[in-house]
Amino acid sequence: MMIMIYTDTHLHTSFSSDSDTPMELMIKKGIELGMKTLCFTEHYDPCYPDTPDKLDFLLDFENYKKTLFSLKEKYASQIEILYGLELGVQPHLGRLLADFYEKYGKDFDFIINSCHIVNNMDPYYGTYFKELGATRGLMTYFETVLSNLKAFPHYQSVGHLDYVCRYLPESSQTFFYDHFSDILDEILIEIIERNRALEVNTAGLKYGLGWPNPDISILRRYRELGGELITIGSDAHKPEHMAWEFDKVPDILHRAGFRHYVVFKEKKPVVYDI
Repeated sequence: MMIMIYTDTHLHTSFSSDSDTPMELMIKKGIELGMKTLCFTEHYDPCYPDTPDKLDFLLDFENYKKTLFSLKEKYASQIEILYGLELGVQPHLGRLLADFYEKYGKDFDFIINSCHIVNNMDPYYGTYFKELGATRGLMTYFETVLSNLKAFPHYQSVGHLDYVCRYLPESSQTFFYDHFSDILDEILIEIIERNRALEVNTAGLKYGLGWPNPDISILRRYRELGGELITIGSDAHKPEHMAWEFDKVPDILHRAGFRHYVVFKEKKPVVYDI
């Protein structure tokens, strides 16, 4: 596989509830792949509902930071390590997240604003679409994303915008931008007006969607509306999923009208050519 993108800015390790991979193992794999920059973005999803697998998605901030900066120094001559977070936002958590940001947020290079929970349900679990159905489930998800972006504006990129599509019932696997264009345009305009980025998350390819998250139709529309900032991440929780199908991303972005992507360092975008 010929990788043309040497930065992966969405990675999870054993500091995230849904991974058991040591951070150092991910770093060694990144070096093996020839990556130049890795940004770890551990999960922090306050008020995550009870799940069958008992995951809480809380985060030991002190140990996470201590471990990352120790490994950052250890491997400084071989690879750049950045300090990030994937923040699971919910519309009612504005005050709690403001307090979090005041205490911890200013140290991060990069914060992803992600939507995992809608109406106290994660679409990952089958009950979401059983209760809402495909069309209502998609619309409610996108409406919640828009509310989340307003509830927590201190982010750099919007994670896997159509994450919900990964878990559509098999009978409703097709996603059409036109069916949700009004709400998606509101989301994209909100991102653009705040000068934030949109993530291309290749886990959608890993899940067999045939596209990264978000779909190329959303990427094209983001560009048409004036969006310029794109971040790229694999959402890997294991070493073997790092830089997942990054060889496909340049063509996807070119077809959507992009010639650059960005990596946030100390919350400032650094531009890379594709």
